[in-house]
Order: sequence, then C-alpha cells, then structure tokens
Amino acid sequence: MSKHAHDPVAADIQRLIRQGELYRIKVVHAKALVAQAMRPDALMHGAVDHAVSLAQARLGGLIQPGGLSKFNYKALMPYAITVGSFLARKRLIKPVLGVAALAGVGVAWLLKRKRSTG
Repeated sequence: MSKHAHDPVAADIQRLIRQGELYRIKVVHAKALVAQAMRPDALMHGAVDHAVSLAQARLGGLIQPGGLSKFNYKALMPYAITVGSFLARKRLIKPVLGVAALAGVGVAWLLKRKRSTG
C-alpha cells in the first residue's frame, strides 16, 4: 500500500474532484435539456398536451361516465394538425368555425327537443 492510501486529506481532495466533475456533468446535462425543451416542436408538443389535458379535465365528465380517458388524442393529433394546416392554407378557418357553430346549435336544439319530449 502506498502512503497516500490512508491520507485523509488526499481522500477529501479526490472526493471533491469527483463531486466537481459530477456537478459539471449535471450543468451540461441541464443546459442540453433546456435547449431541447425550447425547440419549437417540443414547445408545440407541450402546448398540445396541456390543451388536451385541460379539455379532458373540463369536458370529461360531461360526455360519459368514464370521461375522455379512452379516447387517444395523441394518435389523432398528426391528422388534426394536417387538416388544420390545410384549412389555414386555403383560408377556410372562418367558414369551418361557422359550420361548427351551426352544428353545435343544431345538436343543442336536438338535445333540448329530446329532453322536452321524453
């Protein structure tokens, strides 16, 4: 055995060096995570996830007893984004919103009529 094997000062220095290396690695890793999270696709993914969870929380109990938990939004999002970008390119946003509003009014009227006759 060498004389430095039992030297407490040398052991403390080695421990501090290892802790410093670990700290530097953690800083580099954190910078990489922040850079990844600030990319537009990651921001969009986070915004969509947040919007979906908010919609599930607000509307989940209104539709069925199990809520919207069985509906897979993440599988349908690529299709929804494709349709949305097509509508935006063709400048059809306002007509589609109008049709959706009319459909909502029609469904509300049918539900009200069904409740009053039942």
